[in-house]
Amino acid sequence: MDLSPDQTIFWEYGFITINLTLVTTWGVMLVLIVSSWLVTRKLRTDIQISRWQCFLEMIVTGINTQIEEVGLSKPERYIGFIGTLFLFIFVSNIGIILPGYSPPTGSLSTTAALALSVFLAVPFFGISESGFGGYLKSYLQPTWIMLPFNIIGEVSRTLALAVRLFGNIMSGGMIVAILLSISPFIFPIIMNMLGLLTGTVQAYIFSILATVYIAAAVRNSKEKTKSKVITT
Repeated sequence: MDLSPDQTIFWEYGFITINLTLVTTWGVMLVLIVSSWLVTRKLRTDIQISRWQCFLEMIVTGINTQIEEVGLSKPERYIGFIGTLFLFIFVSNIGIILPGYSPPTGSLSTTAALALSVFLAVPFFGISESGFGGYLKSYLQPTWIMLPFNIIGEVSRTLALAVRLFGNIMSGGMIVAILLSISPFIFPIIMNMLGLLTGTVQAYIFSILATVYIAAAVRNSKEKTKSKVITT
């Protein structure tokens, strides 16, 4: 039993390796790209819209609402990143209903890449809100003594994001594999259904945490800018 899709290698030459993680990752990306094109190619602004457009608008509205509830007043600025995170993780996880499928989120390399994206997105949105200097000053809040602790906090929460998602998806796959060897008819079906629920929850948690981190960076930058304006 493979603990990670990284262990299934299709082709290798030197340092170049094509494994199951890479294949499923690109497969999920292709599904998302094709689906997005099919759903959006005939968008309409009148009352009569297709069911797919109605479903798409429900998803976009739901994501915008969640972003706004976290504390970001202009969700349209962030939905491109946060929505993509949610949809990629969600589609990757629910693919377990397909025979022989192994989610790329069961690989630490994938979850680490997603967490690294969040790690880079936080300063990106923070800097875009108040500039490079204003964002860096947020690391000195409430006092300069907190600088190393704030840096450690940034790194540790990135690691926590990667390990949390990887651990939950990998453990779910292991449980299904064990139950499949013990009772191949009943329990795996039940566990796959629970896996769908867990996968959806994990996608939601990951994207919400990313939103919280971005909102904290933007809010700190805004507060620093406001205090500077009041002082002057």
